Parts: sequence; C-alpha cells; structure tokens
Amino acid sequence: MNTPVQTWQRELPHGITLSCRACGEPGGPVLLFLHGFPEAAWVWDPLLVHFSKPENGGYRCVAPNLRGYERSSAPEDVKAYRAKFLVQDILALTDIECGAQPLAALIAHDWGGAVAWNLANQHPERLRQLVIVNSPHPGPLLKALQDNPAQQAASAYMNFLVQPDAAAQLAHNDFERLFGFLTGQDNTLTSLTAQSTEPAAQAAPWLTPELKAQYRQVWQQGLQGGLNYYRASPLRPTTASDAGAFAVQIPPEALRIDVPTLVLWAQNDVALLPCLTEGLDTHIADLKLVPIEDATHWVVHEHPARVIIEIADFLKPQAQ
Repeated sequence: MNTPVQTWQRELPHGITLSCRACGEPGGPVLLFLHGFPEAAWVWDPLLVHFSKPENGGYRCVAPNLRGYERSSAPEDVKAYRAKFLVQDILALTDIECGAQPLAALIAHDWGGAVAWNLANQHPERLRQLVIVNSPHPGPLLKALQDNPAQQAASAYMNFLVQPDAAAQLAHNDFERLFGFLTGQDNTLTSLTAQSTEPAAQAAPWLTPELKAQYRQVWQQGLQGGLNYYRASPLRPTTASDAGAFAVQIPPEALRIDVPTLVLWAQNDVALLPCLTEGLDTHIADLKLVPIEDATHWVVHEHPARVIIEIADFLKPQAQ
C-alpha cells in the first residue's frame, strides 16, 4: 500500500502561510525538505514516503512550498524575499513541527539550499544535520561570481530571470522555455541544463507527462514569487547596469557552518559548476562531499534512489 502524502495550509505566527506536504506521524524526529526554482514541494514526495517508513527511520518528513510558490503566501514586495524573511518562515515551521527539539536534518536543493545555508549558519541549534543538493554555499559562490569566468557565464541566466517581463516570457506558449530549462531544449537560455540535440523525451526521460502536468499546475499559480528570489539577491553576475556580486562582501562569521553537513553535487550541472564545491572545507567543520557523476541539476528527479542512499548513509548515526 502506498503511503499517502498529507497536504495542508500552515499559518505561521508572522502572517505567512506555507502550503505543506508530509509523510509520517507528528511527534517523531523531523526531516524538513526545501525545494528550489522552478520546482515545488512535491518533488520531494519519493523521499517523504521513503524516510517516513519505520524500516527507514520512521521520520516525520515535511516539505513546505516556499513563500512565493504554489499556494503559499506570495508577497508582491521583492524585499519580502530577502534571506532573513525566508529563514524566518522555516524557523517558524520548525518550531511548530519540532517544538523545543532540533530538526533531525534539514535537506535542501537549489534555492532551498540558499535558505538552508543561512539557517544553519545563524541557528545551528535548530538542526542536528544538514544535507545540501546542488546549492552553492555563499562563500564559494561569491568568489566564483567575482573571479571565475566559467561560472560567471554559467550564471548569466540569472540576469534574465530578474527582468520585469521574465515571468511572462517563461509562461509563453505553455511554459515552453521553462520546460526547455528542464530538458536542455531551450536554445536561448542554455545554462540551466546542458543543451541537448536529442528530442526532449530522450534528453530528460524522467520528465513524464504526469510530471509535466504537476509542474504546469504549480506554474499556473504564478511564477513571480520564485523569480523574486533572484531579484532580492545581489549574488548574480555583474552587468553594465548592475554591480551584482562585485558589490558584495560577506564576513567570515556569516559563512561558518558548525553542524555535520553532507553535500551532494551532480557533476553535469551546467548552471552550478563543480567549482562551487571548492574550498567548502574552510567554512564547514564536519563536511562529507559526494560527487554524483552522470547527473544534472535535476538529480533528485534523475537519480532519486542514489540521493536516498547517500542521505540514509549520512543519517544513520542519528537514526539508530
């Protein structure tokens, strides 16, 4: 029998509502999963189901749609998407799910990882372990955006996503460009995934009609919230009109991670290059870095079993 995924609207004390998904009974150790762009909480469903089973730890597994996504609150003000407010959302949800106990682990991908890095730095007492999937730590990301021409070029898509009409362009023709991001078929913005000459179905066999329908359902509820994450962050390549990363300085204490951390990095991610894992050990006291070959930015879709195995191995000391 399939484990059902519960869904509900969680009102937070500071006025934001997050639409959530979960498996597992409340009261157990909590795994909290944070998604990225242009995804939604449902991408974690296979992991929610797996880790909630008693034989796999019996965790309470919770995945919120971040603010701006799906049916979560989507403030219009770009400033509402600054890191401190995103962290506030996840801390409030953690308080509701865990009470005084810390999270067993915070697990995050892409923009969810950006939130997770900040939370782990500022509130290490709120989590026992951190798992990051292809989401750059701000230290190596800032350095690469300032000094690495390859990563600067790979991140150029960010400067499109901050344009005022980006949402309309991405939604045009039944989200043609967004699906192109996922399949490598977009010829104008190739840096979210490796450009492929194969038909879309062969280039991304994981993107089934059922998954496309799930993506479409989320995107139809609005894209601007997700795009506001890019607009609110200065960590993007410099342009003639925008200093971007060159105007940013991050103090060393804001880069320190003092909880045990697993970083999974798909090696064929052409938006976030493997160079973004260089120097991580200078910021993270207890680091396990696992490269994943033959995988792109969408590794959670492409290789869910591998991702589950790596996380399970990392969690074992806490789960026993």
